[in-house]
Amino acid sequence: MQPETRYAKSGNLHIAYQVIGKGPIDLVFIPGMVSHVEFQWEEPGQARFFRRLASFSRLIRFDKRGWGLSDRMEGIPTIEERMDDVRAVMDAAGSEQAAILGLSEGGPIGIVFAATYPNRTSALVLWSSFASMIQKGPDHPWGWAAEEMAEPFIEMLEKNWGKGLFAPYFVASKAGDEAFQEWWRRFERLSQSPGMAANAYRMNLNIDIRHLLAAVHVPTLVLHPTNDISFDTGKYLADHIEGAEFVELEGADHFGWHDPNVANELERFLTGKQQPLDAERMLTTVFFMDIVGSTERLAESGDRHWRERLEAYHSLVERNLGEYRGRLIDATGDGVMATFDGPGRSIHCACAVADEMQRFGLEVRAGLHTGEVELRGKGIAGMAVHIGARVCGLAGGGEVLVSSTVKDLVVGSGLRFDDRGVHRLKGVPDEWRLFCVQR
Repeated sequence: MQPETRYAKSGNLHIAYQVIGKGPIDLVFIPGMVSHVEFQWEEPGQARFFRRLASFSRLIRFDKRGWGLSDRMEGIPTIEERMDDVRAVMDAAGSEQAAILGLSEGGPIGIVFAATYPNRTSALVLWSSFASMIQKGPDHPWGWAAEEMAEPFIEMLEKNWGKGLFAPYFVASKAGDEAFQEWWRRFERLSQSPGMAANAYRMNLNIDIRHLLAAVHVPTLVLHPTNDISFDTGKYLADHIEGAEFVELEGADHFGWHDPNVANELERFLTGKQQPLDAERMLTTVFFMDIVGSTERLAESGDRHWRERLEAYHSLVERNLGEYRGRLIDATGDGVMATFDGPGRSIHCACAVADEMQRFGLEVRAGLHTGEVELRGKGIAGMAVHIGARVCGLAGGGEVLVSSTVKDLVVGSGLRFDDRGVHRLKGVPDEWRLFCVQR
């Protein structure tokens, strides 16, 4: 008998989830391209796999927004929104801290979650996953040569979704099993529509989280089948996450539910002695904002009038920080520094403040960057802070300027950007491509 399906509220959407098992650790399973929390129990191999995980954990499974039994949505979800769904499901299930298991496209979500919420992540397991599906030069020569080269494949995927054409790739060991093939055809159709599947693959092509791997500081296990065509992407993850353990699995099943070694490796890794958690570093979006020409405005208006305008400005900023879940770090004069656990929310917050300030006859500028920071009491430090400040310094009046890191993480959000080219930021290594948010 399968567990009860419940719903967690994530924003305005309902996320379907199930909890099974009473083990000493919570294990959140982020699924891949196909999922349906109820129908998957009808396939014997998956039912055995889930019960095996529940024998040593409290297993929390869910359907991502737009998938399975969860609410449908317009457009393509961002990694930030998907990360919100993980947190919402954990909250609904009463899980303060959990090991995160990300399968295939669930891996990048798990990576961003573990880096953003290290205090809620006891361990991270990446299974048949990737940091990018596109070739990125000598450092990452695997995957599609360019996004547009994958379009014929996406058109084929959309045309044939629900016909079982992709079962041999996802579960190669079941290629000759007709009963499984028929089940898989229904699985595809129940997971999502053809158009949603095509859009999801397009979104995956835009994922590039290579620069975030160094921000993961929880114990990490990378599992990848040796004969899977994406094997090198798994090895890349293990090579670039500090202290990560890499385990090669036999066979070519991208979704290796039927391989008992997967559950065996998970149990060994998750129930053994773990390294202490480094909770003093975390991934965050750093937000800087100030008023353009503040010195001149002060001279024009006088001290008293300017103080009143500053008070109104700071009140406006604090109200919007509260609305978009930002955390105020410092406010000195007209300068504001804050952090956000999601880059999309930081952009919307900055745009809201900029738009309202224009109605007061003042222009602000904002600079945003997502990176790893050091927690120092109530403050933060690290290179990401310097980058955010430098980005803000290059913004013009009324502009919200972001680093390429921020832009990459909001793919699928509908936000649009103007390319402002490559810049060298004072005191910061390397060159950085910057983008201005269109409003």
